[in-house]
Formats: sequence, structure tokens, C-alpha cells
Amino acid sequence: MLRGAIFDFDGTLFDSMFVWDGSSIRYLRSIGIEPDPDTDEQVGRMSLLQTARYFREKYAIPQSVEEIMQGINRTVEDLYFYKVQPKDGVIEFLKELKAQGAVMCIATATDRYQIEAALRRCDMDGFFSEIFTCSEVGHGKDEPIIFRKAREHMGTPKAATVVFEDAAHAARTAKADGFPVAAVYDPSEEHQKALRAAADSFIESFNDTNEFWKFAYGL
Repeated sequence: MLRGAIFDFDGTLFDSMFVWDGSSIRYLRSIGIEPDPDTDEQVGRMSLLQTARYFREKYAIPQSVEEIMQGINRTVEDLYFYKVQPKDGVIEFLKELKAQGAVMCIATATDRYQIEAALRRCDMDGFFSEIFTCSEVGHGKDEPIIFRKAREHMGTPKAATVVFEDAAHAARTAKADGFPVAAVYDPSEEHQKALRAAADSFIESFNDTNEFWKFAYGL
């Protein structure tokens, strides 16, 4: 039976992938830099920390990596504080996980203060024992470090700790490291076949999770 759950945030728990559309381009233009046409594609799989390091090197930005991260965050933070909403059915799903005794945390590429703001506004902060961010961990989801740290915090067996992800590359990382993976559909992910291939269970909607529970009880 499932003992622990590690949730991605954007596109998995919340309908918030739209927040980041064009954010990097807006930031670069705000400091007088015209970005390359493929900028969004280049940074799409990077964490905020990786993006800031990439921009600093590529465009010779004099600001520190931390200042670049803050600049990018300022382009999106109001949406986390006031607008983004949880996916339909996700609160009921989290309540069921909690009732089953699962320990839950978040592993995200978005910065902590934005995640905390959205969770508080939607009365969801009580579900999660901790939030792990790629910036704080120092690694993106092309490496399994953030998932490992989340599991260590929860103290749950890896074989009974499910990683919930909407992004194919992150799902592959978790699966390759030995975690069971539940893929969550989000239209922003262009590589749906790869996402499904990396997953042990697929959640099309949190309003219909019967197949997931069959999988979870078998862990």
C-alpha cells in the first residue's frame, strides 16, 4: 500500500503551467536584452536556478544568479498570490490520501514562497509535511536528488513512495531512480506518450482515480 506521496506542483496539483509561458522572455526584455527566439524552449526543462545560471552566462548579465532568480520570480508572483487554482478534484484526492495515512510533500521547480502563498490561499497547506524546491536543493529534476530528499524527510520506503508528475522528463528521472510514478495529465506537456511510458499509473483527471487506487493498494 502507498505510504508516501511526492507531488510536483505546477501542472500536477495546480493548473498553473500558464504562469511560466513567456516569463523568461519578459524578464530578459525588462533588463534590455532581446532574447533568442528559442529561449522558452531552451529553459523549458530547467529549474529556476539553472535558468538563472544559463542567462547569466549566455547574456553576460552582471547581476548575481540570486538577483536574476528574483527578477524572473517578480514576473509571475502575483499569479501565485492571487490567481492560480488547484486542479479539479485534487483536494478530495488529497483528503483520501490523508485518510489512508499517506505522508505527503511537494517537490517543485518553483520557489517556496510562491508555492506557500498558493497553498495558503486555497487552504491546502495542511496536507503537506514539507516543500522541497529545486533552487534550495541545488539540482533540477533531470537528477533524482529532490525526490530522494523528499523521501528521506518522510521516512517512507521507496517502493511505497509514489512520485506524481505531469512532465515526462521528471517522471523518467523518478522512475529510473526506483520510485513508483503516477503521471498526471496536463495539456502543457507535449510528450504525452513519453510521460505514459515512464509511469506505473496514469491519472487523466483527479475526478476519476479508480485505476490509481488499484495500483496504490498493490504497492
